[in-house]
Amino acid sequence: MTRVLEGIRVLDFGRYIAGPFCSALLGDMGADVIRIERPGGGEDRVVGPVTEDGIGAGFFQLNRNKRSLTLNPTSKEGREIVKKLVATADVVVANVPPQALAAMGIDLESLHAINPRIILTTGSAFGRGGPYSERLGFDGIGQVMSGNSYMSGTDENTPQKSLFPYVDYGTATNCALGTLAALMAREKTGRGQMVEGSLLRTALTVGNSVLIEEDMLELGRIPQGNRGYNAAPSDIFKTRDGYILAQVVSDTLFKRWTGLMGEESWPEDPRFKDDLARGVNSQIISDRMNKWCANYTSEEAILLLAEAKIPAGKVYSPRQALNDPHIQTMFIEQDYPTLKKPARVVGPPALLSDTPLEYRLRAPEAGEHTDEILLGIGYSQGQIAELREKNIV
Repeated sequence: MTRVLEGIRVLDFGRYIAGPFCSALLGDMGADVIRIERPGGGEDRVVGPVTEDGIGAGFFQLNRNKRSLTLNPTSKEGREIVKKLVATADVVVANVPPQALAAMGIDLESLHAINPRIILTTGSAFGRGGPYSERLGFDGIGQVMSGNSYMSGTDENTPQKSLFPYVDYGTATNCALGTLAALMAREKTGRGQMVEGSLLRTALTVGNSVLIEEDMLELGRIPQGNRGYNAAPSDIFKTRDGYILAQVVSDTLFKRWTGLMGEESWPEDPRFKDDLARGVNSQIISDRMNKWCANYTSEEAILLLAEAKIPAGKVYSPRQALNDPHIQTMFIEQDYPTLKKPARVVGPPALLSDTPLEYRLRAPEAGEHTDEILLGIGYSQGQIAELREKNIV
């Protein structure tokens, strides 16, 4: 079976989430991904440690299907190694500032001087073209500046940031998509190009409909917790033993829901005539749903809603999510030398029927493949030993 990106080599200079997850997705598609990090390992290895030697939880997900080369790319010898690798590669992924790209010799001009077919995939906090382009940032910056944290609060004075870094992961996915497009374009032009993603652009993309609504109608919406604005019921509801979320969008679903509630006259009520009206009067509808949920456990409520074909799900803690039998089908167990048990890593996010994305390699130890990679680009064992003595690799 041919993998989608079999024969494509990716040099991954990425750190933390956006760059590494982008290259992990390319690795899932079959690319040979070489993670390049400083001798001893990069700082993103130890975020949220779960092993005795301090390797972080996210590292196992973000660095599957990669080989590891430890290298000081700013040293004279390190830059020579980078040049040799660039000559063999198709893509460079680096979510680092422009000045760092130049210092490592992996800005687009330097790359194309060696290999005009190579693609440079980069990510930044704010992207180019505006007054904040040189500023640094993480996922949360995109969340708060896009309006999401304000709108997710319980009121105007309590903005709420998501603990899950959806902006980082969305940016990584956008960059992987852009890289695939650049690879396709290269088949036509013979030349590589730069692919740029930014955290703020991703966050604005996700929240664009809210911004368009405000721009067109100037509603000045204020936060209202978990309740939806343009439909109802769309909220989190308390049951006898926990919480569930139910989302009713469209007249068809609302009629099903009112039938379940015993409120058959509500679809004819002007307050609930359409999704917009129901959003305006959502507190009344949520109160009715909470009254109904108080009679049932979460499992009972979910089964009744499912029977009525109304979308709903339980509000899980992380432990409850791990124990769900359906969720368990989405994990791949990944081993690592210092893990007490295999890590449950979510498999590739997209499923292909004929050329499936695959988990082939566990996340690497720092420098695990240094010798193998350098031998592959012409270095001898003696030269590698000398580089190691100088702490170049």
